[in-house]
Amino acid sequence: MFSQIISELKQKIGQFPEKDQIMFNNRLIDISQDKFQPILPLKSSSTIAFVDGGQAEIISASNFSLSFIRVFAQVFQNNQKKKSYRHEFYLLTTAKLIGKELMYESKIYPLNEKLIEEEELLISSTDPSIKIGFKPASCSQVANIARRLTELALAKKVNAELILLDGTLEPTYYSEKNYLPNPKFNSLAKTSHLLTVSGNSLGQLLNKITYLGTWYYHLEGQTYFVKLHPRAKHVFRFEGNPEILPTLMENSQDGLFLGYPYGLIFADKFARVSNQELNSLKTRFLLNKEIQPYLNDTNAHKILDQMN
Repeated sequence: MFSQIISELKQKIGQFPEKDQIMFNNRLIDISQDKFQPILPLKSSSTIAFVDGGQAEIISASNFSLSFIRVFAQVFQNNQKKKSYRHEFYLLTTAKLIGKELMYESKIYPLNEKLIEEEELLISSTDPSIKIGFKPASCSQVANIARRLTELALAKKVNAELILLDGTLEPTYYSEKNYLPNPKFNSLAKTSHLLTVSGNSLGQLLNKITYLGTWYYHLEGQTYFVKLHPRAKHVFRFEGNPEILPTLMENSQDGLFLGYPYGLIFADKFARVSNQELNSLKTRFLLNKEIQPYLNDTNAHKILDQMN
């Protein structure tokens, strides 16, 4: 059975038709060799800030969620680390019935200054940007909005000529309109689900059909696909100004992840909330006997997992 599955999968992913099209923004775009451009080495002394965020849910029940969120930015110049920025806060989200609609409202407890306002996080449980399928979203989803908005707010604040964010510049939540578009912002997404008409991965197909070592391919508007090192195994979706790409190429030489900017690796490391940190935070809050009964609404799966 396993060999049959592998054989079927090879047939599906091994097809690279001469004429294929990209499905993007509900329309078809022809693939053309003319859209490939080489990324040429270009020395620049511009400052560039790499921004990423991390989060961890400390405790949650059906009617509340408490998370810890950290956003980090590191400024580089000539591949040398300059100033760094760190912003951390607790986010308490609770459910509230307003009229006939279940709303989620949040309170921010910053460890330093506050970068976003609670009003930006007030959202309906049935908002299409957070609900899953036909069911209302849980209040835990609000932490994703808070982290994303804080990343954008910090990026807007840092003192750098260029900004690179992890992810894309496509707004996911309504409140992002307060920060996007911004001419200094660029983004690089670690994952992409864009496909061609034949069902191929767009990034892998583009990498197969070009002879260039490092390149960028213009898709539409400010959206590109890029390969930042000749021996890189990954092709990334990039959004923004392609003039930043030589700088990113110079920053993508780390052997641990060839072709991926070291600045984003560094930002991810310092933004990430470790399991050790999370367990320490959980311990502090789980000691409260008044909170404990509410956790029984959602912890049945965890109990079963511990039995196995």
